[in-house]
Amino acid sequence: MKNRDYSIPYARSEINFSLPADFSVDIAASKACPAVEDTVGAVYRSLANPISSPPLRQIAKPDDKACIVFTDITRSTPDEILVPALLGELTAAGVKDENITLLCGIGMHRSSTPKEKETMLGAEIANRYRVIDNQPQNLDTLVDLGVTPGGTPVVAHRAAVEADLLIATGIIEPHQYAGYSGGRKTVAIGAAGEPTIHHTHGPDFIDHPGTRLGKIDGNPFHEAITEAAQRAGLKFILNVVLDEGKNVLRVGAGDPNQTFLALVDFAKSVYEVPIHKQYDIAIGGVGFPKDSNLYQASRAPSYLFFAPTPVVKPGGFYIIPARCQEGAGSGVGEQRFLAAMRDAPDIQAILDHARHNGYPPGQQRAFVLAKVLEHNPIIIVGSEDPDLVRDCKMIPAATMEEAIQIVTDQMGSSLDALIVPHALQTLPVVHKP
Repeated sequence: MKNRDYSIPYARSEINFSLPADFSVDIAASKACPAVEDTVGAVYRSLANPISSPPLRQIAKPDDKACIVFTDITRSTPDEILVPALLGELTAAGVKDENITLLCGIGMHRSSTPKEKETMLGAEIANRYRVIDNQPQNLDTLVDLGVTPGGTPVVAHRAAVEADLLIATGIIEPHQYAGYSGGRKTVAIGAAGEPTIHHTHGPDFIDHPGTRLGKIDGNPFHEAITEAAQRAGLKFILNVVLDEGKNVLRVGAGDPNQTFLALVDFAKSVYEVPIHKQYDIAIGGVGFPKDSNLYQASRAPSYLFFAPTPVVKPGGFYIIPARCQEGAGSGVGEQRFLAAMRDAPDIQAILDHARHNGYPPGQQRAFVLAKVLEHNPIIIVGSEDPDLVRDCKMIPAATMEEAIQIVTDQMGSSLDALIVPHALQTLPVVHKP
């Protein structure tokens, strides 16, 4: 029997590889769904027929100060389409350009560059309007909005809180903490101060059994950020659901909660894929922009681990091709992740320290990854900095062939393998016969 050939995303291209003929191989891919033929038209139709809300041009008043919070460069949100459409609605309502702020919801990630702002919004928009980044550690830019009934401190950027009309874009997709991203999260986390991000990403939330990928009901993270977005004054969202090729499948606009829930219902039908067992190996694709740094690329194994049932058996391997040309990432959160992974003597020390002492925002990725590594080794293939991978308690491999050899040397032959070409847009759910 011959080896079989496969490919999954890597950077802006893909990586081709073979698996031994005696492997049992399954592929988990999100449901094929026709893309929207005319994305711009679909956006304008959604704005004209919003969910549980009057149209934005009817909500806005000529003297309003408006703030649109949009996602950062690590997301694939088509903000170059969404933001101009929202601006068109505000202009139709008579809102002046000088009263509009475009706030990049970076959370605790690095600030966006001028070039990235032009990429995300288009050069004309980026140069015409006030475009700023969230500053989660700058007290002068933040407003304290109190504490939720569940104990979450709500601190948000002043431009968002003091706006008469607060709007957000986003992608509805599986999210390890929120269940599904998008909706309220762009404001509640993207435009949040460090205290909010610190609390919601702490061990109490992450260890909670309700904080799972794809789970909304009974999810304390979802409940906390929903309340935080409401306190910040979020009035209207424009969100999309994308397929694995970043094509728009569905557009929704309107009331933040009802629009989010409607799009989540659709997203579940696309992203959630039944599988019938756990595997010895899962090979997860990431691709650009998420595999630009190790912080973001490491979401792939944690997503597969924190599915309703872990995709890989205890002791099995996750294999993740990721170029990681930006190293661990240069933001505050990314550097905290790196320090925690690199400086701890072992995985158990990361877990023990987090549970006894907590951690600052960003370092939660180390805690989450340690929870995976406690049960399963992770191999990162094709990283430009293999020493960084080793420092972070993972295994570097130059090629997929080397990665497979590492696995077979430890586990033997005739293994079960699951290939998830788009691990961040696919939620494999075990349904045992």
